[in-house]
Amino acid sequence: MRIFGALLVAGLVANAVPAAAASDLARLKSEAAQVSIVRDDWGIAHVHGKTDAQAVFGMVYAQAEDDFNRVETNYITALGRTAEAEGEAAIWQDLRQKLFVDPVDLQAKYAASPAWLKALMNGWADGLNYYLATHPKVKPKVITHFEPWMALSFTEGSIGGDIEKVSLRELEAFYGQRQSAALSDDESLKFKEPAGSNGMAISPSITKDGHALLLINPHTSFFFRSELQMTSDEGLNAYGAATWGQFFVYQGFNEHAGWMHTTSGADTVDEFAETIVRKDGKAFYRYGAEERPVTVSTIVVPYRTQRGMARQTFTVFRTHHGPIVRAIDGKWIAVALMNKPVEALEQSFGRTKAVDYASFLRVAALAANSSNNTLFADSKGETALLLPQFMPRRDDRFDYTKPVDGSDPATDWKGLHALAELPQVQSPSSGWIYNSNDSPWSAAGPHSPKRADYPRYMDQAGENPRTAHAVRVLSARKDFTLPTLIEAAYDSYMPAFARLIPTLVAAYDGAAADDPLKARLREPIEPLRAWDDRWAAESVPTSLAVFWGEALWVKVAPEAKTAGVSVYDYMATRATPAQRLEALAEASDRLTQDFGTWKTPWGRINRFQRLNDDIVQHFDDAGPSLPVPFASAQWGSLASFGARRYPDTKKYYGSSGNSFVAVVEFGDKVHARAVTAGGESGDPASKHFDDQAQRYAGGNLREVYFYPDQLTGHTERRYHPGE
Repeated sequence: MRIFGALLVAGLVANAVPAAAASDLARLKSEAAQVSIVRDDWGIAHVHGKTDAQAVFGMVYAQAEDDFNRVETNYITALGRTAEAEGEAAIWQDLRQKLFVDPVDLQAKYAASPAWLKALMNGWADGLNYYLATHPKVKPKVITHFEPWMALSFTEGSIGGDIEKVSLRELEAFYGQRQSAALSDDESLKFKEPAGSNGMAISPSITKDGHALLLINPHTSFFFRSELQMTSDEGLNAYGAATWGQFFVYQGFNEHAGWMHTTSGADTVDEFAETIVRKDGKAFYRYGAEERPVTVSTIVVPYRTQRGMARQTFTVFRTHHGPIVRAIDGKWIAVALMNKPVEALEQSFGRTKAVDYASFLRVAALAANSSNNTLFADSKGETALLLPQFMPRRDDRFDYTKPVDGSDPATDWKGLHALAELPQVQSPSSGWIYNSNDSPWSAAGPHSPKRADYPRYMDQAGENPRTAHAVRVLSARKDFTLPTLIEAAYDSYMPAFARLIPTLVAAYDGAAADDPLKARLREPIEPLRAWDDRWAAESVPTSLAVFWGEALWVKVAPEAKTAGVSVYDYMATRATPAQRLEALAEASDRLTQDFGTWKTPWGRINRFQRLNDDIVQHFDDAGPSLPVPFASAQWGSLASFGARRYPDTKKYYGSSGNSFVAVVEFGDKVHARAVTAGGESGDPASKHFDDQAQRYAGGNLREVYFYPDQLTGHTERRYHPGE
């Protein structure tokens, strides 16, 4: 894949033209007249077009109405153009993206795409350009005109999830030819919210009414996706969460089937250590008995300055494994990852029209999902779990968690595994399936795939504190309904503390009578001793446990890494009594310092706040906020609220975790409830900016208006784009 700087600069010039030339407006207006948008009383768009392409036109137009800033930002990121908006600090982020995303390549792929997919991409670009043409006060940061091929730059649900595995610090150290002091910082030792999601699929055998149920619970950055419905006369009828700017429902359902993606622990991105040989000023890399020439090309990264646009030019390298992104011990490290944008976009849109598991599998056969496990349920009562369908076949003798020897042909990818070769679950007799970014080995209890039957690279996540929690709530009943599935999704138990707090109590009870910490901690240990390991807004033990857990994590994380064990296991089995007690002293002191007493209820600390639509949130203790009872997934809470202290705040504010939550029942008619973090609109002046905040904080899901008759009495506005 090559990127030509001149073409990128030409693209900047092209973006200076108006969003839609006058000669094109008539065509766009005529197209818009074929599209209808209904806004319900939560501001959610229900879009209809005669064709799928018209539905795409309308749904992306509606997204732009709700939050054009996030739509544009996602494509600025995907195309490697962030520095054009934010300046020099984003150069390395853009270089990383441009190593993998080539506009010239995407334009060629667009031209060769199937006619039906090309029509969707055309409708996508038309919808965004018509929005800009009819909203002249909206000033894009970078992209003033959307081209259809741009849709191929962002074809899955997360922003460059695979690409983001490439370290920016190490990329800068290699191509910037300098070693950053920050490069030695070890991110793995810092306490941070785990990324991921929860999904649960419930078979009719354990539901009260004999219908399959599905929990859709992505854990992402807040305000990351738009909730909407898109329908057409060509059989499209999808509802759910669409990542801003994408033209498909990423996590959602239609009248017959539903799908939920969770970040997978499978390995689909690998590093190859290349042995470099210099000859006559040129670089070669060893591959078996060969010495192959390193491919050399140029990437230009434009960036904004106070004086206008500037650009930085990079000479970049790649081997047949992929682009070079860093160096270790004299070896150049190449990264191999999925590059199937057309198939990925086909799969992402195609799954929204699947009506049963068989048709879902036909779409999955495109093998263009590299980062997600998928939970599935349908109206026939089928339930399933699939791992990423893009699964390179490798020699399991090698440890692909580390760079492998690129000079050894045996380490190369050997094509892809067939779907039947992957761990998967279909309608297990247990009646339930789940995934919480953990391994598939406990996904259906005793009816799960067996670890020994599969290569190591098919899971590198193992279990996490949510694993035992999910098994616990799903095994607890045989009469699930939508309300009881919601209860399971918001169950307040925190397994990590159920394991850890007894070790703290034992450390206290075993401390010598003359230990100064014995007297100092006499009061705060008692609520923890009596605690039921459940979060609640009014709970003081939750506050103590969270602050203690974070303090202990920081103390022992370096030791855990040296020992080669997880921090959880180290905290539970190897932390010293002194470390446990010192961490509690630090926790109680911090609570007293920040809130006046260690007896501070969790809801006073843990808050939801939405003051504006900044993508990087700026929180303010003086501003309005709501108490949130649920806690971090770090401690095994299924309902995840990734909150922490920010500069100039004492309270914890959530910025990730539960972002969109839906439960779906597939009976004679589909029935669903949902809630979105904050609200649908990104406009602080809109009543839909935060009208769901109270429901979100309380786990109080609202009725989904899936059928037209459900919108009766719940409609705020009907219109065509442009009106």
